[in-house]
Amino acid sequence: MVAENHPSPTYFILLLITITRLISTVGKTSQWNTVLPAELAGVDEDVFHKLRGDSEALQGRASKDYGNIAREVPLAVFHPASAQDIARLLKASYREAVPFKVAARGQGHSTRGQAMARGGVVVDMAGFRERGSGVGIRVSNTVDPSVGYFHYADVGGEQLWIDVLHATLEHGLAPLSWTDYLYLTVGGTLSNAGISGQTFRFGPQISTVREMDVITGKGESVTCSSQTNSELFHAVLGGLGQFGIITRARIALAPAPKRVKWVRLLYNEFSAFTKDQEQLISITGRKQNIAVDYVEGSLLMHQGPINNWRSSFFPLADHGRIISLVTQHSVLYCLEIAKYYDGQSENNVDKELQVLLQELSYIPGFYYEKDVSYVEFLNRVRSGELKLQSQGLWDVPHPWLNLFIPKSQIMDFDSGVFKNIILKRNITTGPVLVYPMNRNKWDNRMSASIPDEDIFYTVGFLHSSGFDNWKDYDTQNKEIVQFCNDAGINIKQYLPHYRTQEDWTKHFGPKWRTFVERKQQFDPRMILSPGQRIFNN
Repeated sequence: MVAENHPSPTYFILLLITITRLISTVGKTSQWNTVLPAELAGVDEDVFHKLRGDSEALQGRASKDYGNIAREVPLAVFHPASAQDIARLLKASYREAVPFKVAARGQGHSTRGQAMARGGVVVDMAGFRERGSGVGIRVSNTVDPSVGYFHYADVGGEQLWIDVLHATLEHGLAPLSWTDYLYLTVGGTLSNAGISGQTFRFGPQISTVREMDVITGKGESVTCSSQTNSELFHAVLGGLGQFGIITRARIALAPAPKRVKWVRLLYNEFSAFTKDQEQLISITGRKQNIAVDYVEGSLLMHQGPINNWRSSFFPLADHGRIISLVTQHSVLYCLEIAKYYDGQSENNVDKELQVLLQELSYIPGFYYEKDVSYVEFLNRVRSGELKLQSQGLWDVPHPWLNLFIPKSQIMDFDSGVFKNIILKRNITTGPVLVYPMNRNKWDNRMSASIPDEDIFYTVGFLHSSGFDNWKDYDTQNKEIVQFCNDAGINIKQYLPHYRTQEDWTKHFGPKWRTFVERKQQFDPRMILSPGQRIFNN
């Protein structure tokens, strides 16, 4: 007997929902005179009129990112006029029989579609900022009996760090922790961690947050801190957008320095290079006054330029002898340090720097120094960006790979990747960064996942490619990851990109169970940040 194929009751229910939605959207248009999909019929009129579904909006920045590799077209782009609008949008999705996905997009500086929402709604945080509808930037101070005056800035999640810098400097203040590139949103970097050469000393940007306003996946607006609604607070910081959209963050501030001694040193031995880096990030106690404020490192290889878009540092007159050294050793390692100073410390800064340099093992004669303003140092990538934009070389594919590597395995990584895979493939263009961090500057209650060693390194392959050859770089990235897996190197991806929940489970390790529980608590219908592919493969 052949079994009959009768539609199930669930089928009729879903069909009824679809028909109802189609009827409700007849003649219903947004302020852009766009007839929107039936999936969005459940939102209220005020929210509906801020949705845009025309081809210009859908095919524009909402469907692509800095990586120029992934492309996902949403159902609509949402242009909020207030944080309450974002809450209404999420609440509408939460109440739907079949919720639509929602992703907040700031500058879209992800590289694999993490801020996209295929078949969902992208919240245009850049437009939110441009209209001046959010919190803005408000610098204040308060009295804390334990520390005296406490300076902070209340900053909208849509704001750019470059604007935070300029606004706080007007008060003689600045945040302590930065990213290398400042044209990123506060909400975007706090959803990842926010790292740079200051992280070893001041922690990642997430460690400088004192309070936040967050809209959860239920559409609830919640103020949270480490003391109030602490579970949400720690979940969101480094949480990859999975638990809520940050609409305000309170960032700790400190007196801003005026100028920076900026130094680069060259090494031909990786062991000496890492030893000196680790020494520099470990200076405490009686030597604290001579500690540096920033430590990074990078590779110089024959297949890349001596100077790159991150900064133009080495004098042209020295390019020949640096290139000769690179040719001799195949790979050179460049140690980059910075020491801040102001009028009070100006007389001692050179002496303190020299004390540090006497203990370092760089190649004699390959010492380079600049004296720049604090703003010029922090905004050092901008000039390179503008130059690439003028040449049409900024809006290209960026198949990046960023890794955290335990200190105990960094030598194995050097021999297997820097001196093997990278040299053999001979395709690397763009900066390759490598520098250490102190684990005790990270709060383990936060969602960000890092190696379980006191010191670990970040390694960033910041590739730029053509549209026709980005897969060559992607193949190299996969080979690097596979090498680490085969060699038992316990890497963690920063700005992670995984396709399976098995990989995500491995990434978060002991934190995975907590991560899942927090998801169930704050976004139980799996609405937020589908582009991360953690719960929406």
